[in-house]
Amino acid sequence: MKTTISILFYLKRAKVNPKGLVPIFQRITVNGKRIDKSTGKYIDPLKWSVEGAKMKGTSEEARTINSHLDFLKSKVLDAEKDLQRFGENVVADKIKNKLNGIDERERMLLQIFQDHNDKMEILVGQEYAPGTLERYKTSLSHTKDFIKWKYSLSDINILKIDHAFVTEYDFYLRSVRKCANNTTVKYIKNFMKVIRICLSNGWIDKDPFINYKAKTKEVDRFFLTEEQIQAIMNKELHTTRLNQVRDIFLFSCYTGLAYVDVKNLTKDNISLGLDGVKWIFTSRQKTKIQSNIPLLPIAEEMIKKYSDNPKCINEGRLMPVLSNQRMNSYLKEIADLCGIEKELTFHIARHTFATTILLSNGVTMESTSKMLGHTNIKTTQHYAKILNKKVSEDMLSLRTKLGQKEIENRRKAT
Repeated sequence: MKTTISILFYLKRAKVNPKGLVPIFQRITVNGKRIDKSTGKYIDPLKWSVEGAKMKGTSEEARTINSHLDFLKSKVLDAEKDLQRFGENVVADKIKNKLNGIDERERMLLQIFQDHNDKMEILVGQEYAPGTLERYKTSLSHTKDFIKWKYSLSDINILKIDHAFVTEYDFYLRSVRKCANNTTVKYIKNFMKVIRICLSNGWIDKDPFINYKAKTKEVDRFFLTEEQIQAIMNKELHTTRLNQVRDIFLFSCYTGLAYVDVKNLTKDNISLGLDGVKWIFTSRQKTKIQSNIPLLPIAEEMIKKYSDNPKCINEGRLMPVLSNQRMNSYLKEIADLCGIEKELTFHIARHTFATTILLSNGVTMESTSKMLGHTNIKTTQHYAKILNKKVSEDMLSLRTKLGQKEIENRRKAT
């Protein structure tokens, strides 16, 4: 960034002292921003040269004062050189601090990142989900490893973060860490949040992400078909644990609730809606968006089934949900037993609710989005793009209607 800096000495005539002398002030202008400082010197205003911005004549007093003014000017220029030498931006506040003897604390990237994560950890359960914290911890770890890999440093001054740093970090995640495109973009976005903190605090004045562009690629969302749901529902399982996992998974298939939202459900979340039907009234932990869902018969049946379960009674929960890791482990076993080849995870139940249960059966995009608790209907539209079966059924219906109209038109013509 090109810096324009000017130095001017002038008399502050409004501050004349009892002896009739006025103070000499120094004005430093850095890129249009002014700093006015007293030089500590007073003179007779008649002895001041406005054009030369110094004291007139060659007397001892004039030589002493003008020499002092030259010294103050050189201090400003030295401060400018120091900032440039260390790669810092030459701005008015930094010049002022240098002249006042204030040595700014060096701000290091990983320290700021760690401070962000520490504050986030305190707010887990209030403003952040545990999974969000884990992602930022992983992102910090990757950033540490990148700085060591690229610069052989344990940390780096935030003033060194530029466009080249961002693009190299992107390359590192894709090449060395072998991250897929969407995973890379997520880690970069986490890192971007830390940079925004630096920008907001005025610690850096140029955004290194200005010319950086990276977009997530749309991925196919796997969901269960009606036949696969029935296969899981009808499969005879020989352990209590597998049966419980299957039931909770099916409950999610018919409510669309994510793992953590199912786990957090209590009896207080169930109430009668305006239609006289039982509804789930809850807020998604991920987005804090309200998600209100009418209870379908299968979901209601699962709630009744576990109403007297000891774990549910002791913990005040609606369903006896295990850890996400254990749930997914048992679901893989259930998938194998049912002949489902794709990897079955709990989150697939949410995709299944959106596609097979709702959109495929004619539920509108708006209603689907509201029940899923999406913040943007574009998120819901991703599900609609993969419903070829629904498109086929709609077109078949259209063909039938057009055929009937054609027959009717011919009848009228005759």
